[in-house]
Amino acid sequence: MNAKRGYVPEDERNFSINALETMKTASRHIFYLINEGYDLKSASVFVGNHFLLSERQRLAIMRSLATREQLENRRAKETTAGGEIWVDGFNMIITLEVLLCDSILFSCMDHTIRDLAALRGTYRIIPETAGAVRMLLDALKENNAESVHVLLDEPVSNSGRLKTLIAETGEDYSFDLDIQIQKDVDRELYGKENVITSDSVILDHCSSWINLTPGCLEKHGGQAIRVWE
Repeated sequence: MNAKRGYVPEDERNFSINALETMKTASRHIFYLINEGYDLKSASVFVGNHFLLSERQRLAIMRSLATREQLENRRAKETTAGGEIWVDGFNMIITLEVLLCDSILFSCMDHTIRDLAALRGTYRIIPETAGAVRMLLDALKENNAESVHVLLDEPVSNSGRLKTLIAETGEDYSFDLDIQIQKDVDRELYGKENVITSDSVILDHCSSWINLTPGCLEKHGGQAIRVWE
C-alpha cells in the first residue's frame, strides 16, 4: 500500500484542467437527475458512461453532490457549538492524513471536504497520522470542546493502535476525551448533536453537525478541487 494516503498517479490526468471542465458538465447532468428522483449511483453510471469518466472521476462527483433537499437539511443542522462533541474518528483522521500528504481533496456542495482514500476496512498508521490526530484535537480545542467522544470502527484494521495514539496525544488537552471502538459507528452517531464527520449518511441522520475540516484545510494552506459548478 502506498504510504501517501489518497494518492493515485493517474489523478494528474483524472483531474487536469480539461478533465475538470468535463466533470463539471457531467455534474450538472447528474445534479439535475438526482433532483428528479434518480438514484445517485445510477445517475453517475449513466452520465459517466456518456462522458467516458473514470471510476475515480465518478466517485469524486458522487462524493461532491447532494440533492437540494439534502443540502437544505444539512445547512439547517450545521452549528459551531462546542460542549459535548461526537467525532467520526476514521472519517476525520483519514481526511486530515490526506491533507498532510498533499493528496487530492474535494470541496463539496454541502461545504464539507472529502477525499478518495477508500481504504475499505484496511487501515494502517502512516507518518502523517500523528500530525492528523493533533490537528483534529487542536481544532476541537479551538471549537471550545468540553468533552469529546471519538468513535472508531471495530471492523477496520489497526483501530486499537489508533485509539492508543489518540489517547496518548489527548493527554496534552484539557477537555475530557472518550475513545470508543464500535461495531457500527454510523448508527451510533444517528440522532447525536455536534457530530463531526463528512459522511453524507451520518449528516442526513444526525441532529446537528460541525464542519471542522475546511478550517483545518485553510490553516494548513491546502487546496480542494471543485468538480461541480
